[in-house]
Amino acid sequence: MENSDRVKRLALWGIPLSLGVMGLKLVAWWVTGSVALLSDGMESSVNVIAAIVAFAAVSYAARPADKTHPFGHHKAEYLSAVLEGVLIVVAALLIVKEALPAVLAPAPMEAPALGLAINFAAGVINAVWAYVLIRAGRRYRSPALAADGQHILSDVVTSIGVLVGLVLAILTGYAVLDPLLAVLVALHILYQGWKVIAHSVDGLMDHAIAPEEVDAIKAAIATHGNGSLGVHDLKTRRAGSATFVDFHLVVPARMPVGEAHEICDRMEDAIRAAQPGAQIAIHVEPETEKAHGERVRVTPATEAAP
Repeated sequence: MENSDRVKRLALWGIPLSLGVMGLKLVAWWVTGSVALLSDGMESSVNVIAAIVAFAAVSYAARPADKTHPFGHHKAEYLSAVLEGVLIVVAALLIVKEALPAVLAPAPMEAPALGLAINFAAGVINAVWAYVLIRAGRRYRSPALAADGQHILSDVVTSIGVLVGLVLAILTGYAVLDPLLAVLVALHILYQGWKVIAHSVDGLMDHAIAPEEVDAIKAAIATHGNGSLGVHDLKTRRAGSATFVDFHLVVPARMPVGEAHEICDRMEDAIRAAQPGAQIAIHVEPETEKAHGERVRVTPATEAAP
């Protein structure tokens, strides 16, 4: 619950921050007339919408499980990330629409030094905020925060490219570099949008957790399954901040239900120590059943002892 509140607070702070950065970039465009700075500002306008969507998504995803959503609402964050990816692509297309006519009729910038200074300040704010969001997204396993941070990071890269390109345009006197740079910015944004969409769709398809995390779960099972005969059909998936673990536990056919239950409790505690908050489903079956899927050998008590 505490982690959910922190994620929501971060998502909420993203709204005024993105509005402020967008305002700075649009001021930089207004004082210069630069198409490249306009494209940078348009990308930031998407950040505003994305921040609002991310806040709505993390708020909904934090809701507890209910009768109609017994596994929780975690996947709402993936839907938010998909929408953000689509918005990024739309922003890129709008930038191309603005830039192409300017390629044919380039115009020199006005007050370039002031405009670049304002845009640089906006880029610094974005860089700090992107770091905070990406770090928090990984720590709290929030796809919405991570996607928002990655998008803002792509905005920072865009801003750096725009600043370098416009400095070159000013030094060389080639005004056409301004709209050409805007087109390059649009291509970069398209690539970032594709990455966000692909990652989010992957999450919606119940992708398994990271290999190193699966290894930690296997180690917990192997060292805390004393009394059982092994585990098979191990499956994992991640939905937002939630981790789901499912497997079949094989026990001797004559083992009492109480003993099998004790083994399950011991394994669940060990798995949750490796994966805090994991939701675990264990199917107990007798040794006469045929094993299938991914198997885990349980270390006998004599081997597990130091």
